[in-house]
Amino acid sequence: MAGGYRLLLSQLRLHCLRPHSCSLHTPVPGHAQPWAPVFCKAPAFGNRTALVDHHGQHSYQELYFRSCALSKEITRLLGNPSNDVLPERVSFLCPNDSSYVVCQWAAWMSGAIAVPLIKSHPLPELEYILQDSQSALVMAEAGYADFINPLAQKLGIAKLTVPSSPNWNQTSKVEDINVDLDWKERGAMIIYTSGTTGKPKGVLSTHSNLSAMITALVEEWSWTKADCILHVLPLNHVHGVVNKLLCPLWVGASCIMLPKFSPEKVWQHFLSTEASSINLFMAVPTIYSKLIDYYDCHFTKPSIQDFVRTMCQRKFRLMVSGSSALPVPVLERWREITGHTLLERYGMTEIGMGLTNPLNGPRVPGSVGNPLPGVEVRIAAEVPHNEGRSYTILAQGDVFGTKVSPGLEDREGELQVRGPAVFREYWNKPKETRDAFTPDGWFRTGDTAVYKDSSYWILGRTSVDIIKSGGYKISALDVERHLLAHPSITDVAVIGAPDMKWGQRVAAIVKLRDGHTLSLNELKQWARAVMDPYCIPAELIQVEEIPRNQMGKINKKQLLAHFYPQ
Repeated sequence: MAGGYRLLLSQLRLHCLRPHSCSLHTPVPGHAQPWAPVFCKAPAFGNRTALVDHHGQHSYQELYFRSCALSKEITRLLGNPSNDVLPERVSFLCPNDSSYVVCQWAAWMSGAIAVPLIKSHPLPELEYILQDSQSALVMAEAGYADFINPLAQKLGIAKLTVPSSPNWNQTSKVEDINVDLDWKERGAMIIYTSGTTGKPKGVLSTHSNLSAMITALVEEWSWTKADCILHVLPLNHVHGVVNKLLCPLWVGASCIMLPKFSPEKVWQHFLSTEASSINLFMAVPTIYSKLIDYYDCHFTKPSIQDFVRTMCQRKFRLMVSGSSALPVPVLERWREITGHTLLERYGMTEIGMGLTNPLNGPRVPGSVGNPLPGVEVRIAAEVPHNEGRSYTILAQGDVFGTKVSPGLEDREGELQVRGPAVFREYWNKPKETRDAFTPDGWFRTGDTAVYKDSSYWILGRTSVDIIKSGGYKISALDVERHLLAHPSITDVAVIGAPDMKWGQRVAAIVKLRDGHTLSLNELKQWARAVMDPYCIPAELIQVEEIPRNQMGKINKKQLLAHFYPQ
């Protein structure tokens, strides 16, 4: 079986021919294998529309040949990255358009490890990623070249500019490109964690890891080539890269890419009457909140509201929320507006997606459902041990069901994950990699979870979202869900403030609706009707805005350091 996953370096030869005769040699080693990268599938989809961006429509055939041409430039600059014992890392900086796909595929075709960058990151963070990944080359779309090239020059890294508009001549011949990959062992991509609980770490996933992530979602969410998804997320996170880009490209579907998120543009696409319009949408909770705000401001007439609901019900087969906890008030308001119950799922950079509410069947607000195909999960409580860690298994399950240990029902513990999608290592960090896994090979997510009512529930990051106050363990996420139902609160972050008497006390950092006021006593009086006494905030901090990253996540360690400096 292991031999089926290993492809010797000389076995795979991809031939880039004239576009009108686009083909791979037959038989094509790897093309029919489940771990083959997505570009191997592109020739079979030919002239089908793969992407639509601000430049126009791009077929699978076009993306394939543009990638072949760029891979030739990579090998010209670096030699043959795939011949190295350790593949070269190739970073790339592109907008949300076809140039991103071309750079990603070209890096893979040359045998390199792709490292996506994003322009919104400050230069010191980009410098950290380039240095930490030890990138040998930086590719930049023409419009971004002036931004990143001085940094590449400072670090002594080779540079390559990618045309901003498609540069594909259908009559030109692209020479053969040798791509030799050991699919089971060779790395495919390094994505850096968001750094909300520490310095960003480079998560190295192999091609087989990525394929496992994609195929699980394709199976569970019934992706087909008839699908069309609207893409508004940044392309340096698994949510934007895997769920919203590689999944449609895997099956021959279409992806409409907006340069950046715009509530107005998203609603225009939602309400478009074009036959080829979108039928899937995936976003983070903050995006849904902003879409709701836009709706409330601009769609005030009942006739327009009826039209919105009718169009959304008619067009969409699936709407998904992820990357951070979905507040129940947001889910309920979105259902009122569109008729769709958002599908909430759970994932991490290190594992792809692990848990999901069902595509068909009841979706439980606040729950993240059950394991995806190929994923095993367990909830484990660590037991002190002189010779290392040991665990009491509270619950363990897969796509076929979950078994709860007798007498340990509804107990909280750490969520741990195992399966083919789990990453290989943290780049250049062997100790952190070892610490991330249990002795028996399960990845430790660092999230506290509970299995109840036939579903998994995430209570938050163990390090920052579990507040220990007076002997109680309080989920900050649960407190936040309750507080967001308050009519004056539009955003909230709950943290555990240091307390000499109780260990920690519940502190609520809130953003109020325009024109609203709220005192701590008023909040406590309201909360007594909906929350346990020990969960009610003991402190209220009002701010104009709660800082979030592009994926809607809050760095609570920074909030603690800001409001409660040691």
